[in-house]
Amino acid sequence: MLNELRDWWHGQTWLEIVGVITGLLCVGLAAVNNIWNWPIAIVSVAIYIFIFFGARLYADMGLQVYFLVMNVYGWYYWSKKPVTEEKSPVARVTVRELLFSAVAVVVFTFLLGSVLKLTPASYPFIDSFCTACSLVAQVFLARKVLENWLIWIFVDIIYVGVYIFKNLELTAIMYGVYVIIALVGYFDWRKDYRKQFLQAQS
Repeated sequence: MLNELRDWWHGQTWLEIVGVITGLLCVGLAAVNNIWNWPIAIVSVAIYIFIFFGARLYADMGLQVYFLVMNVYGWYYWSKKPVTEEKSPVARVTVRELLFSAVAVVVFTFLLGSVLKLTPASYPFIDSFCTACSLVAQVFLARKVLENWLIWIFVDIIYVGVYIFKNLELTAIMYGVYVIIALVGYFDWRKDYRKQFLQAQS
């Protein structure tokens, strides 16, 4: 058992190890509402652009490019907190945003999945669906919308299975930890939102 674990560890690449470490760190910091999650996330997604290209997960690779841009935006948005606030306030999703997001996910999944099906891409429609959900979740995260964590929990569970099948075991473990961190983030942000609500009422 020990030899198998050692052989498995030796089979991991330094690129994936660094990607996992920075990935866990940035999500953990986001969960506790810390602005430093954004620069660390930039490092992580830059690494995963190369990892997903090698794994032929092209939708995920493109998603990392999008994340790169959104991480810069999120860093800017969070830094523009009100002068009287220690950190940017948490918002709630609106019905309009929810409906628009659902339609966008369906359309994006069908269009991208159909295109990727014509390529050597792995799991074109599953990959496209997860990418679409992640696009929405990342916008909500950058805008500090509480429900972003619920989307991440859902999509990260799917990603765990995808990465296991693609032999990206460390990445699968990372996404499993993401599920736990997202749960923590949801309850922590919900507590902040309730505190904001009570302060607004007083």
